[in-house]
Formats: sequence, structure tokens, C-alpha cells
Amino acid sequence: MSSKPTFRLVTVNTAPERAKRLIAVVVEDMAYKYNIIHAANAESIEEVKEVVEAAKPDVLFTASMWTPEESDEIIAIAKGVVGPDLKTFALPQGLQVNKGPDAVVDYIIKHLPALLD
Repeated sequence: MSSKPTFRLVTVNTAPERAKRLIAVVVEDMAYKYNIIHAANAESIEEVKEVVEAAKPDVLFTASMWTPEESDEIIAIAKGVVGPDLKTFALPQGLQVNKGPDAVVDYIIKHLPALLD
């Protein structure tokens, strides 16, 4: 019997409680396949380096409040700390605002296996 892979996740979200709630749903839904630990959240681009250094994630998600350029900057900072093997995922800008939290969860669950497998 093979064990499920474990991934340490850092989110970058200006609303940390929302990030925690949404990721908890994703973790539960994906538990059959992955052991995902929500290690930390950075609330600003300025916090990314410090949070990533402390949490040492395997995966980093940027939330939908960031522009594509901001997401690219966040990802570059994180990869500068962890290295190029860091798996990253940028939610489309405006997804939460336009379609709500369920759409965010659905989007992550739909796209996460391609990133982690």
C-alpha cells in the first residue's frame, strides 16, 4: 500500500481567515489522494520571503486578489527562497469577487492534481 504524498502549502492572501477556510475544504476534498498541510499564509508581498523561509513549502498558492504581475512577483520571490522546484498556483484575478468561494474551491480541486502529480 503506497502512502499519500505530503505537501506543505503556503498561501498568499490578504484575508488569512478566508484562505484558511477555503484551503480546509480543499484539504478535506483531496485527502483521499494527498496529505496537504496549510503551513502558513503571507498577507502581503512584503511578507512572502519571510513566511516562505520559515514554512519551507512544497507548494505556494497566490489568491485571486493579486494581478498576474503581482502573482509573478510573489512566485519569483518564493522560488528565490525555496528553489525552482517549488510548485506554484495562481488563482485567476477576480475569481473570488466575481464567482464566490465555491468557485475558488472548485477551481483548485480541478487544477491541483495536474500540479501535484
